[in-house]
Amino acid sequence: MQENISLKPYNTFGVDVKSKYFAEVRSLEELIETLKFSNSIKLPLLFLGGGSNILLTKDFEGLAIQLNLKGITEEIIDDNQILVTAKAGENWHQFVMFCLDKNYGGLENLSLIPGNVGTSPMQNIGAYGTEIKDIFESCKVLNLETLQIETFNLEQCKFGYRDSIFKQEGKGKYVILEVTFRLTRKNHKIDVEYGAIQSELEKMGITNPTIQDVSKAVISIRQSKLPDPKVIGNAGSFFKNPTIPLSQFEALKQKFENIPGYPNGNFVKVPAGWLIEQAGWKGKQIGNVASNQLQALVIINATGNATGKEIFDFSTMIIDSVKEKFGIKLEREVNII
Repeated sequence: MQENISLKPYNTFGVDVKSKYFAEVRSLEELIETLKFSNSIKLPLLFLGGGSNILLTKDFEGLAIQLNLKGITEEIIDDNQILVTAKAGENWHQFVMFCLDKNYGGLENLSLIPGNVGTSPMQNIGAYGTEIKDIFESCKVLNLETLQIETFNLEQCKFGYRDSIFKQEGKGKYVILEVTFRLTRKNHKIDVEYGAIQSELEKMGITNPTIQDVSKAVISIRQSKLPDPKVIGNAGSFFKNPTIPLSQFEALKQKFENIPGYPNGNFVKVPAGWLIEQAGWKGKQIGNVASNQLQALVIINATGNATGKEIFDFSTMIIDSVKEKFGIKLEREVNII
């Protein structure tokens, strides 16, 4: 247990705030011991994974726990299916690469997403037409009140768009210990319909892609658009893509004929990046904070010296600007602490 520790190395925005107490745990036993201590003096808790989906806006007056549980196990189900379980502290992209090296299919469209495995169900992370819920089997969690281990299946997780029970009624009640995915061993479903994957594969001269080819295409696209958090502080996509009623979209189409949309029944998902760019924010910098010049959906710590409050205020200005221009209120995807 350490005191007054800077959390700058533990969040991808590189925001320098302090935590009153800090502990790194490498096993379930260490975690339970640490939680018993925090319960005895009633400390607020902050769990840190890869630090890729949080914005720290002030010093934390509690106990920050770096969850560093490691390990991957496999269980063959049948000729085509395998369950692969990863502990919460495993790096997400390295886990995806582990599965692809073994020719396990299902995770390839989720290559190069920052963060750790443990936070993936919380956000129901997704990219290029795939979400966690599509390959999720179950997760083991620790109930923070009873300190008992519980298992959540797909239905119990209540996955939605960048949403789950862990962001709603289960928020602050559980910590995810490990996640199990149901993947394919041979009859892989190749999904190249979303975004620029198809054109990227064509550039690579590939007509019959493997899951490894899809992963390479996704990595190439992401690297061309998204800044590396090790180089410039960011948390990836800062906002969710808004879903609006079809009638509202059609009305907007009359005014903004180029507005893109992805229909889903009576609703249409509109790319937040397009809205932000059209509102004049792409590449715009105010003080230490900017909207990324290649992908407006990403807010960056442009100078490396931005405070969490500066980043939050910048995001509020974007929300207000898009609302004024399009009548659509953007929702932050990043967790604000």
